[in-house]
Parts: sequence; structure tokens; C-alpha cells
Amino acid sequence: MVAAAEQEIRTLRLDHRALRAERARVAWWRRLVRARLDLLVARTVGPQPLGEELAFALPLEVGLEVPRPADLDAVLGQRVPGSDVARLEELRDLDRRLAAYQEGVEDAFVRATDALIDHLAGDPEPLFGTAPEHDHTL
Repeated sequence: MVAAAEQEIRTLRLDHRALRAERARVAWWRRLVRARLDLLVARTVGPQPLGEELAFALPLEVGLEVPRPADLDAVLGQRVPGSDVARLEELRDLDRRLAAYQEGVEDAFVRATDALIDHLAGDPEPLFGTAPEHDHTL
């Protein structure tokens, strides 16, 4: 009987571990897609200059370090007129699909966590093993 309970706990733990890893992967992909979205929007709008409104409010050594608009623009990469709009819609759709998948993975992770906790709360013996019998005949 204990062997079956131990096997069920192992299975629940494996499911939980796999779902935790999938949560991390989908979160990483969503961050990546959002970063690409941010880059496309920034490429379309162009970099906003830094330090122009604060030039006299900052110490000189800080003001000398402000990157120029051309330096910031170079980070965004080359602009290809018209291509960013289509790519923007593709990335938004991908982010929407990733969000739906992430929600499903999160729900499955919560269910797996609850199942593991419920199982261990109902039968903690496989977790701790059997307690040794004490000799009460002193």
C-alpha cells in the first residue's frame, strides 16, 4: 500500500516539477516577445532625447555622460519602412497566444500543487516514512 502511495507522490512531484519548468519557459518567451514589441514601437517612434530638459539641473559630470540621440537610435537597428507594422501585429498575436498558454500552464501548476498538498496532507507517511514502533513495556 505504501509503495503505491510513494509512486503517486513521485508522479505528482514530477508533474509539479515539469509544470514549474514550463511556467519559467513561457514567462521567458513572453518577456522576449514583449521586448521585441518594445523595440518595434521604439524603432517606429524613434528615440526620445535624454537630458535636454534637465541639462542645467544635473551636475556637469552627469550631463557629460548622456548618450546622444544617434547613439540611442543605433541600438534600435535599421528601420525598414512599412515592415514594422505587419511585424507588430504578428508579435501582438503571438503575445496574446502566449498569454493564453501561460494562463493554462499557471492553472495546471496550481492544480498540481493543490493535488500534491492534498495528497500529502491526507497521507504524509510516504513523505516521512513509517515511524518506528516503540516498546511501551518498561
